[in-house]
Amino acid sequence: MDPVAALEEIAFLLERDRASRYKSTAFRRAAAIIEEYTAEELAARVRDGRLKRTKGIGDSTYAVIAQAVGGEVPDYLADLRERSGPAVSAAKPGLRAQLKGDLHSHTEWSDGTTPIATMARAAELVGLEYLVVSDHSPNLTVANGLSVERLTEQLGVLDDLNARGDRGIRLLSGIEVDILLDGGLDQTPEMLSRLDVVVASVHSKLRMESREMTRRMIGAIADPQMNVLGHCTGRLVEGSRGTRPQSTFDAQAVFAACAEHGVAVEINSRPERQDPPDDLIQLALEAGCLFSIDSDAHAPGHFAFLELGAARAEANGVPAERIVTTWPVDRLLEWSRRNR
Repeated sequence: MDPVAALEEIAFLLERDRASRYKSTAFRRAAAIIEEYTAEELAARVRDGRLKRTKGIGDSTYAVIAQAVGGEVPDYLADLRERSGPAVSAAKPGLRAQLKGDLHSHTEWSDGTTPIATMARAAELVGLEYLVVSDHSPNLTVANGLSVERLTEQLGVLDDLNARGDRGIRLLSGIEVDILLDGGLDQTPEMLSRLDVVVASVHSKLRMESREMTRRMIGAIADPQMNVLGHCTGRLVEGSRGTRPQSTFDAQAVFAACAEHGVAVEINSRPERQDPPDDLIQLALEAGCLFSIDSDAHAPGHFAFLELGAARAEANGVPAERIVTTWPVDRLLEWSRRNR
């Protein structure tokens, strides 16, 4: 078995199962180290013990590499597959099979764990045709949000990766921009106009009074640059970060504004969010809103969460034609860039 593929699959499965990020990072670091070696050189380093003494290669990662070089499926990987299933299901059920893209993902440029190219490989692995890289905006300093200068630099990286033409997925430019207290978007209009997709989310003062939160959200939705309302309630229902109640706002007014301005309501696929809750999905559906099923991936294995988001949309009767992430990329861009 290819040892790099074995290490990356282990990391993917650990991320999908929401194991400690330090575990998955160790396997990805080891993959990056041995990727520099030819197959012959790697085998020689395993034989003479040099690999075991290499910085960044620990006991677990060494055992995986040695077994893969020896032609075996590593025990660590076999155990993970048996416990939680393969990295990619052979058949995707129902609505999940119709998803072509993901408009909300994070990389090491903000608070994600891996480079853009690694995220792109994983998104392609799970069958996506396009991926929006939507790292955080400057106001979210805790997540290393991107300034104008850093976002401009990232756009150049995306152009270079797309120009290489060595993958079957298209990378689109984007941002998860903070909705500020006054309803403004946390990036310059000039910068936003250069992007393919703008996801806007509330990340601060989540417990503010309902009337003020409603005004704040509607102010952002009215901005012609905005495309997607991200994880609209901000709730956490389980997971390592604990729980958090949902924000209160006039959902009917907010979703009416989304419908009026052509802003999609995100169905966030992360298990700890499950946002919006079912009753709000129903309100958005009745209001005539578009939807976007997104992973909010912070690591490659998180793209597997799309199955959860698709299942929730299906259970709530959301028709595929109103889900923008089922659209081909040209139609998606015609919608997202209509006001740019």
